Amino acid sequence: MKYTQLGRTGLEVSRLVLGTMNFGPQTDEADSHTIMDAALDTGINFFDTANVYGWGENKGRTESIIGTWFAQGGDRRDKVVLATKVYGNMGPEGDAWPNHHKLSALNIRRAVDASLKRLQTDHIDVYQFHHVDRQTPLDEIWQAIDVLVQQGKILYVGSSNFPGYKIAQANEIAARRGGTIGLVSEQCLYNLAERRAEMEVIPAAREYGLGVIPWSPLHGGVLGGVIRKQTEGGRRASGRAAETLADPKSRAQIQSYEDLLDKHGIEPGEAALAWLLTRPGVTGPIVGPRTADQLASAVRAVDLELSEELLASLDEIFPGPGPSPEAFAW
Repeated sequence: MKYTQLGRTGLEVSRLVLGTMNFGPQTDEADSHTIMDAALDTGINFFDTANVYGWGENKGRTESIIGTWFAQGGDRRDKVVLATKVYGNMGPEGDAWPNHHKLSALNIRRAVDASLKRLQTDHIDVYQFHHVDRQTPLDEIWQAIDVLVQQGKILYVGSSNFPGYKIAQANEIAARRGGTIGLVSEQCLYNLAERRAEMEVIPAAREYGLGVIPWSPLHGGVLGGVIRKQTEGGRRASGRAAETLADPKSRAQIQSYEDLLDKHGIEPGEAALAWLLTRPGVTGPIVGPRTADQLASAVRAVDLELSEELLASLDEIFPGPGPSPEAFAW
């Protein structure tokens, strides 16, 4: 495994991030533990989760599965850089009870204590805002974070799904307050098929020293060889992959992508991950394996070298927006 610093921090993290969203809903506890053990064995030390994972009536289930894994000992907690998120409604289904979601100081305090209990740990390494809170002032948010840092409950703070202007605003206010390190990472939707983050989010992250952590690196399976799998009688496409293939133009684009990689003898999913690892500012993509075999495939991408010719061909199939601000200014 290869490692890098998380943004401008001294924190050393693996170039792949283990996403745990499937733990509970799709992968049972025993298999989830097996995958986490396998991740450590391959050198992955950066684990990402969220308090709402498990979803519906099982919100928090994913954090609990990680907690029971930590409780097995063997230096599991000490070896992991643990990231979780706060924002979503953790109450019963339906409307949230006041102050049981978003980023008020009260909810942040309540949410971090609940996450620590489920995770069976005394601190969270990277505490991430899962979404922008348009109602809570950033001064209030940073005041709550300062208290948690002083208490030793969290070490670093990241954002997720933030636009570029909000990254700038959050870190400018943190700098004005003094003593607050501000955001050190941004977790955003970014992959070959979805490159809008290159217009504002990634430039802002790089300017302020945030590590970029792309989620959905295979675009919901679209970039994982979905057409070939269908042809070979594999699992039928669903969700984003099905929507993409339903559009003739997009299907032709994905077919060109798969044909190109077949010519080079490279697995599509591994190429999509390897491409992200070549992008400026990217710390590492989040991979969410349902099985140990899927994890092994993702790990191979770290050592996969993409030629300049292949990178140029990928740009032709999936052209990005271009440099900012030229991409939208003229």
